Amino acid sequence: MVRKLKNYIGGEWVESTTDTYTPVHNPATCEVVAEAPESTYEDMDRAVQAAQVAFEEWRRMPVLNRAQYMHHFKTLLEDRFEDISRIVVEENGKTIDEARGEVRRGIESVDYAIGMPFLMRNDGVEDISSGIDETTIRQPVGVFGAITPFNFPFMVPIWFMPTAIVCGNTYIMKPSPQTPLSMEITYEILEELDMPEGVVNLVHGGKDAAMAMMEHPGVAGVSFVGSSPVAKIIYETCSRNGKRVQAQGGAKNYIAVMPDADIAASVKNIVGAAYGCAGQRCLAAAVVVGVGDAYDKVREELINQARNLQVGYGLDETTQMGTVVSDAAKQRIENMIEQGVKEGASLDLDGRGIVVNGFEGGSFVGPTILSDVKPDMVVAKEEIFGPVLSIMRADDFEGAVDIINQSKYGNAASIFTSSGKDAREFKYRVNAGNIGVNIGVAAPSASFPFGGQKDSFFGDLHGQGPDSIEFFTERKVVIERWI
Repeated sequence: MVRKLKNYIGGEWVESTTDTYTPVHNPATCEVVAEAPESTYEDMDRAVQAAQVAFEEWRRMPVLNRAQYMHHFKTLLEDRFEDISRIVVEENGKTIDEARGEVRRGIESVDYAIGMPFLMRNDGVEDISSGIDETTIRQPVGVFGAITPFNFPFMVPIWFMPTAIVCGNTYIMKPSPQTPLSMEITYEILEELDMPEGVVNLVHGGKDAAMAMMEHPGVAGVSFVGSSPVAKIIYETCSRNGKRVQAQGGAKNYIAVMPDADIAASVKNIVGAAYGCAGQRCLAAAVVVGVGDAYDKVREELINQARNLQVGYGLDETTQMGTVVSDAAKQRIENMIEQGVKEGASLDLDGRGIVVNGFEGGSFVGPTILSDVKPDMVVAKEEIFGPVLSIMRADDFEGAVDIINQSKYGNAASIFTSSGKDAREFKYRVNAGNIGVNIGVAAPSASFPFGGQKDSFFGDLHGQGPDSIEFFTERKVVIERWI
């Protein structure tokens, strides 16, 4: 029998009150590997109550002690590194190397949280007035939660939870119902830490569970990563209910290639950025803008390199690109490819209809390239979230910047060039939260905020880095006179 997942609430694995379960598929084998409960308001309420009870004890624990739990957590994650990576492959479809990279980046966020005793320090002024000292202190806020996506089922949740709890808050995680297994093993590891009951909680489910978190009066704030339409709903719902919110949305990431770039080396980076994780990441390269003479050269080299990628099952070490997350995603991506062709784009490389021996029913879409794409085409404007790369032409640097800044999204943008002047102008003028210079995937490390602008982000404080400390704490000003 396929096992039914349980929620983790108040230090115990408990069954949901629902009768409705969602199958969790391995997208390569089509096997149903588990069933996740569509948890109810009652389930979320139970988790919130457990987290509220735990908060008073947890916030009084010295921050050094809270950080020590993360030292132990990191050790256990390292011990289970390969197990977690394999689970990411089996539920998401990416390659084992990509999964290992995801787990490694998640552990970096645990490293950052370990530094909270230093990073939470504040400032003050002695004798701000005669006999009066003024200082600021940081205090935890209460119960926080996260609503996380399928594409990085381990890494994205770990962006938030370690920092939140070392800052003194308690936490509730609601992972994607498509990929809940990474969080199941993560919470099995957290259980080994023997933290006070209720500090960390896991509630599976879809829209109902998410709405319950956002509307519950006992939740102080919510972090979200997903599509822009949903991010906007998350932002509006949380704001309406008086909560802190950081909602990372979708993207359409442009890469400009200048005539003075090293074409072969640039394209190698771009191919990794476009087709890594089958294009299912918010920092994926979506549109390459070939500037002037670079257009024909970069197009030819992209076709040559992309057509040689080995598509297959992610647990095969020789595989370079795995599946998309589901058959529904496959159909949506293939429809977008057809849309591009109908609009007049040239189909230079067609990834539709690819068959992988032994995995004939898998949700595979091969590397796809559309050239002669124009700014008003749907494939140039809308997020595809799959292994589809569009190529556009710009006459010069100014034209490339104009094309990029026309996008309603502003997650990331990159330039490949040997000109310091162009690189500086690009950084200065392009409206995107993460900028790459000769970098295909402009992914910030855990100690820097994950930027996003325009329709790619809704909120004030981004995930990761110093922004996360501001998000998970309240600053209090203390003015004292003892004379």
